Amino acid sequence: MSLTANWNYPTPIRFGAGRIKEIADACAAVGMKRPLLVTDKGLANMAITQGTLDLLDQAGLGRALFADVDPNPSEINLAAGVKAYNDGDHDGVIAFGGGSGLDLGKVIAFQAKQTRPVWDFEDVGDWWTRADVDAIAPIIAVPTTAGTGSEVGRAGIITNSETHVKKIIFHPKIMPSIVICDPELTVGMPQVITVGTGLDAFIHCLEAYSSPFYHPMSQGIALEGMRLVKENLPKVYANPNDIEARGHMMAAAAMGATAFQKGLGAMHAMSHPVGAVYNTHHGMTNAVVMPAVLKFNRPAIDERIAAAAAYMGIDGGFDGFYDFVLQTRADHGVPDKLSALGVGTDRIDDLAQMAVEDPSAGGNPVELTVDAAKVLFEACI
Repeated sequence: MSLTANWNYPTPIRFGAGRIKEIADACAAVGMKRPLLVTDKGLANMAITQGTLDLLDQAGLGRALFADVDPNPSEINLAAGVKAYNDGDHDGVIAFGGGSGLDLGKVIAFQAKQTRPVWDFEDVGDWWTRADVDAIAPIIAVPTTAGTGSEVGRAGIITNSETHVKKIIFHPKIMPSIVICDPELTVGMPQVITVGTGLDAFIHCLEAYSSPFYHPMSQGIALEGMRLVKENLPKVYANPNDIEARGHMMAAAAMGATAFQKGLGAMHAMSHPVGAVYNTHHGMTNAVVMPAVLKFNRPAIDERIAAAAAYMGIDGGFDGFYDFVLQTRADHGVPDKLSALGVGTDRIDDLAQMAVEDPSAGGNPVELTVDAAKVLFEACI
């Protein structure tokens, strides 16, 4: 792989194959001497995780690991992680993995020394100002998927285990101090995770691009992010060892999460409650609902999507883009309906209400009402 770079947008990023070898140097750069590596249960014993722990151990930084992380992490996982952090007298977190490991790792570093409950820091108004800034530990993020972009985000999503509602915990200092984007870490991803996370990155870009809010920098990033996924997801699907294409997908993932500073929309507003209630994969859920939401939003985004299609080399304006979405899903094994992910029709009313209340709904280019959400869920399930 010939691509290697150091970026500083929106946080310092060490990008390139093999750069996980710099993990000890990254710890030194942020003053971390007793790091806790946080990842999910599936990654805990994998070679990429154990190899990273070896690098830390060799540098005299120990090999502390916390992996009690569910696919949609809850406050129960958070409490266990905070206990592990404090019991081990750690001074920083290495958030390692996909969205669940990255999100929980960041929130553990944020919450470990706070005196208020985590729900007091939900992304509502200026609630983030309640936090004790000096108590927030440094964070290094190491993504092992190319989708969520949580490595460049200022928030973590935690599911309330009692209400099954996903809550966004926000603070500017939740942004990792250093990110290591090493595409070699993504090579062993199962194909279904490659697809789910890759389309999640695409949808982050698509919804940010479609959002009505003014943020031209995000607009440009979103457009190029979609192009990168269009060109490189088929390559990594066909050849998981294509490290160059893996690198482009990692870049697109970070771009998507940077772009959605401009807003998200109904795709995420729908997928968040579905994931919380039915424990579905977030990216795959987004991919299933994408066509229905595109149709719903067409009156507001027809010309904008046509411009994106032209940039991406897709003929036919909005219709051509829509057909591209359908063909991409079919080519990569994405199911047509949420029922294939285990979602039933028994809670459509609840899901619709939760979708309208989700923070992502406010960025949709067409107002998402409860009635509209019900229709969308009926069409998607």
